[in-house]
Amino acid sequence: MISMTLTLDHLRRCTVAADLGAARTRVYLKQTGLIVDEPSVVAVNTKTGALIAVGTPAERMSGRTPANIRVVRPIVGGTVVDIDMAQRMLRAMVGAKLRRAWRFRPMLRAAVCIPHDADPLARRAALETLVGLGARRVELVDSLITAGVGCGLPVEEPEATLIIQVGAATTEIAVLSLGSIVAADKVAMGGETIDRALVQHLRNQHEMLLPSQAVRPLHRALAGAVPQMTEVAGRDVATGLARTVKVDPEELRAAAQPPVTGLLDAIRAVLHRCPPDLVADLAERGVMLTGGAAELPGLDTMIRDSTGMPVNIAEEPALCAVQGLGSLIEGRDRPLSRRGVRPGRGSRRQERQERQRRRRAEAFTAGAVADTEPFDPMAADPDPEPGLDDGIASGARSGSAPL
Repeated sequence: MISMTLTLDHLRRCTVAADLGAARTRVYLKQTGLIVDEPSVVAVNTKTGALIAVGTPAERMSGRTPANIRVVRPIVGGTVVDIDMAQRMLRAMVGAKLRRAWRFRPMLRAAVCIPHDADPLARRAALETLVGLGARRVELVDSLITAGVGCGLPVEEPEATLIIQVGAATTEIAVLSLGSIVAADKVAMGGETIDRALVQHLRNQHEMLLPSQAVRPLHRALAGAVPQMTEVAGRDVATGLARTVKVDPEELRAAAQPPVTGLLDAIRAVLHRCPPDLVADLAERGVMLTGGAAELPGLDTMIRDSTGMPVNIAEEPALCAVQGLGSLIEGRDRPLSRRGVRPGRGSRRQERQERQRRRRAEAFTAGAVADTEPFDPMAADPDPEPGLDDGIASGARSGSAPL
């Protein structure tokens, strides 16, 4: 069975959490931790159809393969574009580990992060990919919510938090409050977009083709961690011979500015759609950067200068989404209210009973100890309002039927 409407009870029954990213695929196993953190790359033999390598070995083959070997990226922009290849990639990465873990539990439940406002085809592709791994029930959770939980943001509180998830191909911006997304936007800008802008700049200005492995020295130049001039090696466009050129970091920063402009415009649009009270909270709490490309040199400075708000980078920005989803399936976090992940009826009953026991204990202590304030039942934590926690998880839609 494939589920589109979930609660915290549903997530706690899951044993696998997956984050299918364009750059890397990460899988979290319950009570074990992160078991897979590999590039989302597959090398396949075009003549026989056999898999040659998966993950890091396949990524090293990119641009170095003969004609009969093709390097495939089955996930683009957080969306599975080749379901069959994605299934084969996941089976090769986690097949043996999951077989040992579920030897006595053949019915597998899995949860997967999906981009915000993913279209039905993208949802269906994510579902079928996990079903191909052996899942009998798949839960879809919004990646912005899981990233907020993973980086420690109080997403269930009434105060606003602004999170920016910078991926390889896309960047998602959202304002979170009371466990739901108040306003969100997506822009086609990521780490690979800036890399392509730098490579195109060297081609236009210096007539040199730069290999993909030579982009990292340019990142250090953007951060100002190298001397004034940076030397890069590549191939001459006209002659085809190898040569080196010296590049000024200032011109690299100017080349990276146009892709970031679209991100800054999207941040302003999201803030414009928020209520003034939430924007006032953001001015104090600032912005949280997550995602694999969050540590791109100079990105936090550009956002800070454009918005005037403090910018913080998560401790492990690339792992925030999968760790947040792993925390939810482990049951280590508080329930998310309203349209976030909500608790089931049993969880709410247990919480109410626990509050009643705490009130009785406080009343007994107040009556037994001298010179203490009398117990005030209004000062205790009241029961939640009816219907406050009856929201739908942000990764699903209310009333949506199973695919």
